[in-house]
Amino acid sequence: MTSNRTRSISAMGTIAALALFHAPINAVAQEASSQAGIAPGSAVYPGTIVGTVRNTANAAIGGATITATRLDNHSIRSTMSTSEGIYSFSDLAPGNYSLLAQADGFPDAQIASAAVTSGKPTTINIGMAKLPTVLAKPASISYNSTVPEPGAAGVSQPRPATTASNANEGLWSALFKRAVTHDLTAPRPKPAPVNTASLSAPPASAFDKPNTDALSPMPAPQAIAPVASVAGTLAPAPAGAEPAVAPGAPPVDTFTPFADYDATWLNGNTRQHDSPLDSKYVSGEFRADTFYGEDFNQPIDHSMGGSSEVFRSGEVQLEDLSLGGDFHDGHMRGRVLMLFGMFSATTVRNDPSPAVGQWDVRAAYKYVSEAYGGYHWNVQHGLNIDAGIFVSYVGLFSYHNFDNWAYQPSYVSSNTPWFFNGVRIQWFPTNHLKIEPWIINGWQSYNKMNGHPGLGGQLKYTPHDWMTLIFNQYGFGEDNVGLPKRARYHTDDSVEIKYFDKQVPGNGIDKMAFTFTGDLGCESGEGVTCTGGHGPYNPLTGLGGPKQAFLGYMIYDRTWWHHDLFAFTLGGGAMNNPGRYLTLVLPINGADAISGTPYFPAAPGLPLKAYDGTATLDYMPSQFATFRLEFGYRHTNVPYWSGRGGITPPGGNNGSPADFACITGASSGQTDLGAAEVACGGGRSSVWFPDLREGQALLSAAIMVKF
Repeated sequence: MTSNRTRSISAMGTIAALALFHAPINAVAQEASSQAGIAPGSAVYPGTIVGTVRNTANAAIGGATITATRLDNHSIRSTMSTSEGIYSFSDLAPGNYSLLAQADGFPDAQIASAAVTSGKPTTINIGMAKLPTVLAKPASISYNSTVPEPGAAGVSQPRPATTASNANEGLWSALFKRAVTHDLTAPRPKPAPVNTASLSAPPASAFDKPNTDALSPMPAPQAIAPVASVAGTLAPAPAGAEPAVAPGAPPVDTFTPFADYDATWLNGNTRQHDSPLDSKYVSGEFRADTFYGEDFNQPIDHSMGGSSEVFRSGEVQLEDLSLGGDFHDGHMRGRVLMLFGMFSATTVRNDPSPAVGQWDVRAAYKYVSEAYGGYHWNVQHGLNIDAGIFVSYVGLFSYHNFDNWAYQPSYVSSNTPWFFNGVRIQWFPTNHLKIEPWIINGWQSYNKMNGHPGLGGQLKYTPHDWMTLIFNQYGFGEDNVGLPKRARYHTDDSVEIKYFDKQVPGNGIDKMAFTFTGDLGCESGEGVTCTGGHGPYNPLTGLGGPKQAFLGYMIYDRTWWHHDLFAFTLGGGAMNNPGRYLTLVLPINGADAISGTPYFPAAPGLPLKAYDGTATLDYMPSQFATFRLEFGYRHTNVPYWSGRGGITPPGGNNGSPADFACITGASSGQTDLGAAEVACGGGRSSVWFPDLREGQALLSAAIMVKF
C-alpha cells in the first residue's frame, strides 16, 4: 500500500508519511518484545486468538460477546461470535490475555486465559452452560517455530465442524490448522512441559503424517482448569487408563481421534512438530527426496528393477518432488499433492488397468499422488467421506520415504499398493478407534479391471500410547486384465510397539520401538485356487489348478539417541509367492505391468521366494530434514536383480518389450523363445538376454526434506 501512495506524493511527503506510519509499529514491537520475552531487535508480528463458543450439547452459540483484556496494560478488545459460534481477534500484540464470554440465556460468564505468540494463531474454544462454570479449553495453543525439536510435542485443539486428512500431518487450531490426510497409522503427540515463566505459549503440536485420520468436531465442554504457572509434565498413566495430567500441564484432548497420544515415533508417520506453510484455509506441503544408490552388481545401464523406491544405480536422482496441501473450511475438506520426479514415471508403470478400454488414464494421473474432496459430519468422534485418489498404507510404510524408518522396505510393503482410486469413509466411534471402508476401482488401479469393484477397509486401534494396531482387508475385486472371473483377497495386519521411552530425551538412548507386519493373500478362479492341489484345472467344474497365493512378513526395530538427533533401524522380511501375481514386473527393454516381459513371466505355477534385510542410519538435524545412509541386501530363489550386463538391449529399448530381442537389439517379434531363435537367425546365441542375478547388495544415501 505504501508503494502505491509514493506515486502521488513528493519525496519529502513520503518520508514524513513513512515516519508517522512506522512509529507506532515500532512502539508496538518494542512493547511486545518486552512483554513476551523476545530479544531486542528480533522481528515481532501481531498474533491472533480464534475459537468457537458452544453449549454442552456441542451446538454453536451465535451472538456471544467475547472480551479480550491484555493483562499487563489492561487494554480491551471485544467481538461477537458468528452464527456458527466462531469468533476471532486479529492484530494482537504478543502477551498474556484474559477472555470473558457472555451470551443471552447463559447467566454464567466464562473466563479463560490465552498466551499470544508473535505471528502465530492461538486457539481458545469456549463452552457455556446454564449449569455452573464450564469451559472447553482453558489453555491456549500456540504454534511456535522455535519449539524444541525433535522430541517435544504439545497439545492442539480440533477445528470445529471440519476435518483434516492421513497419513499420515497433525491436528491444528480451530480455524487455521488441519489434521493429516495421508497417515493411516498416526495418533497425535502428548503434551510437553510448559514454561510460562517467559510468558510464552505451550510448545507446538505435532504435524503428523501419511495417515488419513481426519480432524473431528470440537469436544463437549470440559471443566475449567487453572492456567499453568510452573513447568509441568505428564504423569504416568495407569494401565488401560487415559493419560493423566500433572499440575501445571495443559489439558489433554481426549475427544479428537488419536489426539492424546504421541505419534512421532511411528513408522510411516512424520516426526514434524510444526509447518511453516499453514494458513487459515490452506495447509501447504512440500517434499523433496534426492537419492544416490550404488548397486554392487554394477549394471552398465545403471538400471535396477524389483523395487518401487529405487530405480537407478551410480547416479543422483530426484525420486520424489511433491507440492500441494490440504484445503479446509467449515465442514468441507480436500487435499491435492502433485507428484514429480522418478515416482511420477515409475508408479504408473506398475498398474495394468489402463490397458482396459480407451483414454490415456496414465497421463491423467501420473503427476498426482493424492487428490480428493470430502465432507465431515459431527457424528460421535467424526464421520468423513472422501472421493478421489488417496494413498494406501497396506504394508505400513508411507509412500513418501521421509516418513519411514527405512528407505527400501521389504517385499510386503514394496509389492503392495501405494494408492487407491475411489471412495473412502472414515468413522470414529471413539477417540482411539477408526473404521474406514473403501469402495475402489481395484488393487492399485486407476481403472476397474473387470466387472467387480474392489471392496476393503482399514481398522485402526490405539489401546495405549505405546501401541498401534492396523488391520487392512481387501476382497471382491477382479484385478486381472482379461480374466473376468479371477477374484483377489488380501489381509495386511501390523502392530507397532514402543518398548522404551526416556520421556525426556538426553545424550544416551531416548526411545526404542519395533514394528511387525504380516500379509496373506490369494487369487481364485480362471484356473487357479487359493490352496492348490486336486489335480489340473477343470474348466467345466472350475476346480483344480495351481496355487496362487502371497505370504509375507517384515519386522523392523529402531533406536533413537542424543536428543533424537540420530536413529538406527535394523529390519527385513521374506515373501513366498508361488504364482508371482504381486511380483513387480522387471523393466527389461522398457517393460511394464501392461506389456509384461518374456524374460521374467508372472504366471501360475512359477514360484518366487525372497528375503531381504536393511541397516539404516538417520541424522536428523531438523524436524524438516533427514540425511539417510542405508545398506541392504535382497535375495531371490531365481535370477531377478540387475547384473553387470544390465537389462537394456544393445542400442536401447526397441519398443517391443513383450517380445524377445535379438542380439543386435532388434525385436524378434516373437514371445516364444523357439520362434525368436528362428526369427533372429542363429539359434539361442542370436537372442539377447538380460543379465539377471539372484542377489543384490545396495549402499544408498538420501537427503529428504519436508515442510
